[in-house]
Amino acid sequence: MTLQLAPKTIQSLLPTDILFQSDYWAHVKSRLGCRPMAFDILAPAPDSRAHAHAQKSSRKRRGDVLVLLHPVGNGSLGAFIPQGPEQAPPTDSRGHYLEELSEALTRHLDPSVAFIRYDLPWQSSYTREMRDGHWTAFPEPRIREMRMNIGTRHWNLRKAEMDMTVASSMVVDIGRPEEEILAGMKPKTRYNIGLAHRKGVTVARADTDNLPAFYELYCQTARRNGFPICAYRHFTALFQAHAQKPGTSELLFLLAGHAGNLLAGAIIAISGRTAVFLHGASATINRRLMGSHALHWAGMQTARSLGCTRYDMGAVSPGVAPDHPFYGLFRFKTGFGGTIELRSGSWDYPLNEDVYHAYRNADALSRDGGL
Repeated sequence: MTLQLAPKTIQSLLPTDILFQSDYWAHVKSRLGCRPMAFDILAPAPDSRAHAHAQKSSRKRRGDVLVLLHPVGNGSLGAFIPQGPEQAPPTDSRGHYLEELSEALTRHLDPSVAFIRYDLPWQSSYTREMRDGHWTAFPEPRIREMRMNIGTRHWNLRKAEMDMTVASSMVVDIGRPEEEILAGMKPKTRYNIGLAHRKGVTVARADTDNLPAFYELYCQTARRNGFPICAYRHFTALFQAHAQKPGTSELLFLLAGHAGNLLAGAIIAISGRTAVFLHGASATINRRLMGSHALHWAGMQTARSLGCTRYDMGAVSPGVAPDHPFYGLFRFKTGFGGTIELRSGSWDYPLNEDVYHAYRNADALSRDGGL
């Protein structure tokens, strides 16, 4: 297979359930300093016997891809592909496919691009082993790199130290009747949803006038849990992009409250039939009122009413791992009865080794320092 890419406009990106490969997400990231690019992925049609001069007309589109160019220091750029490409090749040819895709992409990129980073939405190659063996973590990067690079010519695919989005995410099937969704939850979670209702907790859609209050609660939540804090402009970009392109997405801004006090909040984006929980926050006080439980249940109900069949709750640990930074999220989110989707995570294809290593080192230092 010899892949080729055909540039196209951002507006012509194909409809997708993957939020981070949508026209809407391109507009969000362009407000945050990225330059978006879009390409059709072309491959020879299975029955093609055309000669080289007629090869282009015989090619079949294998989906498309959104690429985000972002400065990485010293006048260089990184090409970031969030949860893309969408269509996965057979497991044993993934490395070869990414190598061909990288070489095709390089022909369209500025020479200042130092590396390509893929944040793959594909199911992890280790899913069966992890579930059958009850593994609580993915294999170490060295092992994963050996498997990914088998069949490649340059052995140039590197596992990124941190995934751009999340490699293990809790997804709830909300295509069922509400009674079945509730029945699939753990009894304690179901009880807490009912408790919030009995205590008078209310959940309502909010407008951007409430964003400062939500952000204050978000910062409180991040400090309490030791998570890095996103700047306020990341949140305003979500709503500004939606206002600019309202037909490309649906944005749910929900707040849970009680007796005039803000208990919890969530920003949920919808792409296709998938609702993605992007950001959440909860107050340190009044946690006994179970505002977060009420909030997620309301999020599922609202997303379901809008035609969604999947509610992606985001990051969890891959399994029962008390020392994992996302184990608290695992304990909370598994109560809602979803399935943990194990994805392949982020992979790098360096083009300029010196700049790439400097970026990785700086990125690691900033995380270690809590910046």
